[in-house]
Amino acid sequence: MPDRPYVIASCAISVDGCLDDTSPRRLILSGPEDLDEVDELRASVDAILVGAGTIRADNPRLLLRSPDRVAARVARGLPGHPLRVTLTASGDLDPAANFFTGPGTPLAYQGADLTLKKVLHDLHAHRDVATVLLEGGARVLADALSQSLADELRLAVAPFFVGDPDAPRFALPDQYPYTKASPMRLLGARRLGHVAVLRYQLSHRKRPSPHPAPAGP
Repeated sequence: MPDRPYVIASCAISVDGCLDDTSPRRLILSGPEDLDEVDELRASVDAILVGAGTIRADNPRLLLRSPDRVAARVARGLPGHPLRVTLTASGDLDPAANFFTGPGTPLAYQGADLTLKKVLHDLHAHRDVATVLLEGGARVLADALSQSLADELRLAVAPFFVGDPDAPRFALPDQYPYTKASPMRLLGARRLGHVAVLRYQLSHRKRPSPHPAPAGP
């Protein structure tokens, strides 16, 4: 039996692999078509997970954008929005952050010895989470990919360079299992608006079926 949920790692990057630039405002790397597809992906999972640094830097809402997708989840007997999850060693998070104040349920794991592996195990074993969409930031993505904790990788590649050596980057230096001798399996590459979307399979696991609709009377 698996000891963690099925994990989809997803992020947008520049051509030179940056997740953002160093300006005070968040760099928009994606486009409306890509954002809509990510919204559809969010609607299909049980939880969305980001690192505490992402909450501090970007203050994301981590909510579905489409009212129709919210309604479809509710019709299936699910919460309107997936569980929002973060992990933090220090616990230094603003209680007024969008992560905590939006509709739906936020869940923050805190502890000095906390690891992504432990969080994923708890979500699966104790909170009935079968699928997780992992949206960053750089450290969490690197941990998931280097420790074989992700089953799929979705990359949206913007058609420009950032060119800043201090910008946060995708795939931090680490020991990754996906080498030339053991590469990831490319599932698809296509144009979506102005970005290129690449999808890779990282494991032999099959994604769990979506939650069924509730039984009728």
